[in-house]
This record gives sequence, structure tokens and C-alpha cells, in this order.
Amino acid sequence: MTLPNGLTADDARRAAARAYELDRRHVFHSWSAQAQLTPMTITAAQGCYVWDGDGNRLLDFSSQMVNTNIGHQHPKVVAAVREQAAKLCTVAPQHVNDARSEAARLIAERTPGELDKIFFTNGGADAVEHAVRMARLHTGRYKVLARYRSYHGGTETAINLTGDPRRWPNDRGNSGVVHFFGPFLYRSQFHASTESEEAERAVAHLEQTIAFEGPGTIAAIVLESIPGTAGIMVPPPGYLAGVRALCDKYGIVFIADEVMSGFGRTGKWFAIEHFDGVVPDLVTFAKGVNSGYVPLGGVAIGPAIAASFDDRPYPGGLTYSGHPLATAAAVATINAMRDERIVENAADIGDRILGPGLRELAERHPSIGDVRGTGVFWALELVRDRRTREPLSPYGGTSAAISETVAAAKAAGLLLFVNFNRLHVVPPCVIGEAEAKEGLAILDQVLTIADGHVD
Repeated sequence: MTLPNGLTADDARRAAARAYELDRRHVFHSWSAQAQLTPMTITAAQGCYVWDGDGNRLLDFSSQMVNTNIGHQHPKVVAAVREQAAKLCTVAPQHVNDARSEAARLIAERTPGELDKIFFTNGGADAVEHAVRMARLHTGRYKVLARYRSYHGGTETAINLTGDPRRWPNDRGNSGVVHFFGPFLYRSQFHASTESEEAERAVAHLEQTIAFEGPGTIAAIVLESIPGTAGIMVPPPGYLAGVRALCDKYGIVFIADEVMSGFGRTGKWFAIEHFDGVVPDLVTFAKGVNSGYVPLGGVAIGPAIAASFDDRPYPGGLTYSGHPLATAAAVATINAMRDERIVENAADIGDRILGPGLRELAERHPSIGDVRGTGVFWALELVRDRRTREPLSPYGGTSAAISETVAAAKAAGLLLFVNFNRLHVVPPCVIGEAEAKEGLAILDQVLTIADGHVD
């Protein structure tokens, strides 16, 4: 047996064993207690599949970190990185290079409204950092509002904006961030029974928060257009339009975080396109812009904020801003997504296969309390009791039920993205019908384990 990278199975196993030995000796992993780790080694990947250190093929329903939108080892992107490396590997960010210029053009063509200026970063967290900095400088204000149940990144401002437990060890209460409740009908904070009630009451809650904090002190509201890691909670109709109206009313910058939801993930180029023609002032992006082949992120900037820096310097930058290898990968990714209709494929697979298939699973498995999503961006909320909606693992933690279910999926050939009591179904945007059905069949099999923990 030969893997997609040309290694034999025996050679791949030997390489994996050496890599694992060195990893455990020298690599310090993120978000982890180091002594408790037994990380999986990946030796090869192709399309929607990865191969582990034992030679097992797994269908990648995680897209790694929900970022390999174009799939693994797409030949056009690999070729573009190779060609760019042969031509110009790196250049300082103050100089023009053709890969960065073309990537900026292609991104600007796809952002909503007139977000036509692109500031490149190394990833999503620093994109959020710079968007907030821009908003603060533009408005002369400091506070930033962000919702609970959100994730914005691991750097200082981004982690303080985050509304999940990863913020807690990093939060000293002095970041200028104020959290509020966003809409989430399944676990409504607003005693709503319909989406329209949830949207109306969530907007009213946000306006009350603005009033209590002082509108003249608030620089920005940062929202994931569709929250990702926190639960793939698609906002109800009217909510983001209501946020846009509040920002206009009080002179607040609206930052849409599209790091996870952008570039085809939801069946649109950007998730914000699903919502009533809403145009943010700033959009942050990363992940799917080049599927993580080379680290890249950025901020798409609207005209009013861009004009703030026409005659005063913007006080920020990065050595690798608009790196040629990363932006060449972005150009190839965006062109391939356009030419191969990959965004349309994500929408179609979500509408025809994943959405109906996951709802059918919910009819058969009492552990599924809620199914949410769009495109190739879905979450199964697992519960102990559908009536009380008690989660199958606690907020901020895990449980034997979740661990056993995920382990069984891996043993059956399915790699999942998991957070707390949720299984996220987030395969690459290139996934085909047969592959999607393969993943659903494995889920159907392993969810019987979760069902065994239902009260």
C-alpha cells in the first residue's frame, strides 16, 4: 500500500513513530495539559481524507481546524506555492509584490459592499487584533462589545473578546471588553419561543447594554457572522440587520469576524451574505482564504475607516504581512473555488445531504437535542434529556459519553471536530455526495454510544 505522498505504509509508520517521539520530547502544544496528551500523527492527506500514523484512512469531518475548505493537497494550490517559491519566496511588506496585489483584488471583489482595502495578517487572531485597533483609532473610543458563546482567537485582545471558557485564565478585566448575550433560540436567554422573538429581544438587550455602558465609550461591536467553535448558531432573520442599525445609530464600528465562516464554509463567500444585505465596517478573515496551506489572515476595510489613515500613519504591521507564498496560495485557492464552483458545492451538499441527513439522525437518536447549520457548517447538540436540554457534557468540559463517541468515530474512520457537548460536522467544501453520506453513516453508527448515556 502506498499513501498519497508516495510513502509506503511501512515507511509512513516508521516516519510517524519518529515524529511522535520528537513531538513528545520537544513540542509544546496549545490549549493542552502537556503530560496528558497522546496526539494523533498525520502522515498524509488528500482531498477529504487524512492518514494517521498507523496507516488508517479517516474522513476529515473537521477540516482540521475548520480551515481546509478547498480540501487537502489541492494540486492548483500546491503548484502555486511551488511556483511562487521558485520566483520570490519573501519580500518585506512595504514593497509591492504581485501575489499580494492580486490576492487583495480577489478578496475585495468578494467582500460585501465597499470593503475594498485589505490589510494582511498572519492569521485570524491578529486580524481581530488589528480590526479592533483600527476601530479604536477611528472612533477615539476604547470599549469593545462581544457576545458570550464566541471565539475570536488566542492573542491578548482576541482572547478577551472571546466568550467561552478559554478566556477565563487570560482575563484580568482590564481589556475594555464587555460581553452580552447573542441570539440562541435553543438555549434562549430571552424566554423567546420563536426566531422573530429571539431576534427582537436580543437586539433590545444589546441596545440596553450599549446604553448602560455609554454609547460614547464604545468603539466597536465584534460578532462572528455565524459563531463557529461556540456552536454554529445561525442568527435569526433580522438580528444582524438590527446590530447594523444600532452601530449606525450610536457611531459604533461593526466588525464581522469571518475567520471560520468565510470563503465558502456556509455556502456563500462570506456568511454575512445570508443576512438582509448587511454590510459591516470591517471584516476579518483567515482559514479558508487559502485553506491554511500557508498562514494568512487579514482585515477587509470599508471606505470611512480606510480614510482615517489617508493622512496619518496606521500604527501597526507585521513582518510577514501579505507574504508572497501565502498570498499566492490565496490567489490559487480563490480562483479554484470560483472555477470549480466549490462555494456552490458547499451550499448544495448542505441543502441536499448534510442538513436532511443530520435531521434524520436526530429522529433516530435521542441524544441529539438540536441540529444547526448551513452549507458545510453544522453542529449536533448532544443532550442527556431532550425535555430539560441538559448537555451531554458540561459547559467548558467534556464527559465519558462524548469521549467514547468521538473515539468510536475515529476507530470507524471519521475525524470529528468536538467542543463541549457538540459534534461539529464541518468537512471540506469540496466534499462529494458519497463522502458526505459515508460520514453520516458512521455518525449514525457511533451515536448509539451517546444514546446509551441519555436519561
